[in-house]
Formats: sequence, structure tokens, C-alpha cells
Amino acid sequence: MPETWDYTLYIPNDLRAVTVCRRTLRLILTLHGLTGLVDTAELLAAELVSNAVRHTKGPAALRVRRTAEGVVWIGAWDTDPGPPEPPRPLGRAGELEEAGRGLGLVVACAEQWGWQPSARFGNRGKYVWCELAAA
Repeated sequence: MPETWDYTLYIPNDLRAVTVCRRTLRLILTLHGLTGLVDTAELLAAELVSNAVRHTKGPAALRVRRTAEGVVWIGAWDTDPGPPEPPRPLGRAGELEEAGRGLGLVVACAEQWGWQPSARFGNRGKYVWCELAAA
């Protein structure tokens, strides 16, 4: 049975928080012996957290957990209760665009992804999440 754990990092609405989240996630996964997931998890967390702080005005949070099934779940909470913009497919047509590819990367790299309404800090909001197989 895999070890289970759950971490939440509460962050201000500040783009510097993306780097803090990436480095914290790298440390968590490394200490739990999941170094094979670090690069992909960092990329996905950076996309989720940057969307949370760019498109909302309130606080945000990064949550990472490992389930009993061995799945690593990464979620970013923000204060916008509405659904995220649909992911844009990755490909040559939009390769020069600077923005708008984040959820496309999540779809391409994660086993699953989704979003759900959720309240934190007394605010309505949502989690946008993805899963990576740890095995």
C-alpha cells in the first residue's frame, strides 16, 4: 500500500508565488521518493497556479496529495467560482502564442484533469486539478 499524504500551500495573489509553489512541490516529491515525477509535476503546478493568480484577485492555494492508489493529485484553488476556459489544443497553429496554452499542457501531460467548485478563506472559488500516476 503506497504512503498517503496531503499538503496545502496558501499563497497570495502574486506571480512570485508560482516559483514558491514549484520549489515547494519539488521538495515534497523529492522527500517522498518521487523524483521521477518532479519535472512534469512542476510544469503542471506552475500552469495551474499561474492561472489562479493571473485570472483572479484573491488568495490562492496549491494542494498536492498522494492517494492510497498511488496517484499524485495536484490542484490549484482560486477565488473565481466559474469554470476555467476550455483547454486549447497544442500544435503548430498556436505555437507562437505567449499565453493560453496552460491547460493544453495539463491535458497533454496529466493522466486526468478537471475542476470543481470549492470554498476557502470564506470565499467561493474552484479547484482546477490534475493527476499523475506515481508508479
